[in-house]
Amino acid sequence: MAYPFTQEQLRLAASVDLPLFLEMRGEQLESTGREKKLIYHDSTGTHDSITMRGSRWYDHKNQQGGGPIQFMQIFYGMSFTEAVAALLGQTVIPQARARPSPTVEGKHTEFELPPENKDMHRVFAYLIKQRFIAPEIITHFAKAHTLYEDAEHHNAVFVGLDEQGRPVAAAKRSTSTYCKSFRMTCAGSDTRYSFAYFGNSERLYIFEAPIDLLSFLTLYPENWQTHSYIALNGLYETALLRALETHEHLNRIVLCTDNDTGGIDGAERLADILRAHGYSDIRQYVPRLKDWNELLKARHGVDALPAVPHRRKQIYLSVADHLPEIRCPPERLVSRMNESFRQKSYTDLAAYALAGAAFFAPGHDVRTSLKKAYRAYTDKAHMAQKKENLRAAMQDAVQMLRQKAYTELQRDQCVRSLMHLADCAVRMSTEIAMQALAAESCALCHQGGDTVSPECELST
Repeated sequence: MAYPFTQEQLRLAASVDLPLFLEMRGEQLESTGREKKLIYHDSTGTHDSITMRGSRWYDHKNQQGGGPIQFMQIFYGMSFTEAVAALLGQTVIPQARARPSPTVEGKHTEFELPPENKDMHRVFAYLIKQRFIAPEIITHFAKAHTLYEDAEHHNAVFVGLDEQGRPVAAAKRSTSTYCKSFRMTCAGSDTRYSFAYFGNSERLYIFEAPIDLLSFLTLYPENWQTHSYIALNGLYETALLRALETHEHLNRIVLCTDNDTGGIDGAERLADILRAHGYSDIRQYVPRLKDWNELLKARHGVDALPAVPHRRKQIYLSVADHLPEIRCPPERLVSRMNESFRQKSYTDLAAYALAGAAFFAPGHDVRTSLKKAYRAYTDKAHMAQKKENLRAAMQDAVQMLRQKAYTELQRDQCVRSLMHLADCAVRMSTEIAMQALAAESCALCHQGGDTVSPECELST
């Protein structure tokens, strides 16, 4: 597709300073070390999961990121052309082209811990009575000065220390039982550090939030100080990688993320990042309920939130499991695949692609490989992008299949191409099923009155 932009204009749009651009649009940003955090609001509340630096951004909640063009498409719902035009508009107005003044350019929020209250009565009461954390666990971190109560609002403050034991990061968690709770990172925090404890064993347990960590220690207190634990305040990998870099004895990683969509995606993403950094001993502990504190609540007879199934992943694996078994001569694969592609029969297309992969890799369980390779956290693209991905995968696979002879390397390339095509086709089938679920749920919530389901929110 031809766009009304030159290559230079596209390069300029892709290199826009995103924080500066968004501040000019009136968006609220906060400094967190060398990055900036976007504060935005939607129907579910206030969020601060998107961090950015220069022209790059990442949404830690939804595990997706990219450059300015992708941000404008996803966050503002713009088309590619609209996104580029908006970004180019920013580059030609005087304020955007001008170099920021030294006071703005050099502005940096210094980290300061919130003033400490004279006691921890409210934090102790909240963590023990509401969260069922063991008193001795709370006392340990209070004595280590990594957990205290702030003086102004009586929040629980969880402190991150650097290698010299100096406070360089902190996260606040409200202790109020009368209004909606909140949690936030303190301004100026160094995101390379977070609430943690380091022991002498090789094992490191990873959690999404400090209360998950404290809950786990309460549930499994035996010899807990032998091991290491870190809370990532969401699923930011920066603090995790820093901890591993500065504690070289840690090489057995245990992912203890929530048993919900975000936690499942986050565990897979972190595992892939860890493998890329050379760590191979990676395990996952999954709570039976939504998270470790819900499990702790249940043990005290309190109503607890159940686990939240990862619908997209479940559907993908189900589609892959139920693909028809097809045997097709290689010389007829292209025509059968083209026919399935034209008819939008994506399960048949995936089945033919797997049949071709099995032919070129005899004895290889291609269906199992397809399921094992799937990463739901990478499956965030909109339908239009998935169609384009499928079209490109189809073109590549057909080109590979039309070769007259294959070297060993070309056979491997052909297998990878066909497996990629199968994956794209199953993702399309999954997306169609997800949209059908959302439409069905939306219809039900309109019939039932004012209650709006999460799926309906997603479909609007």
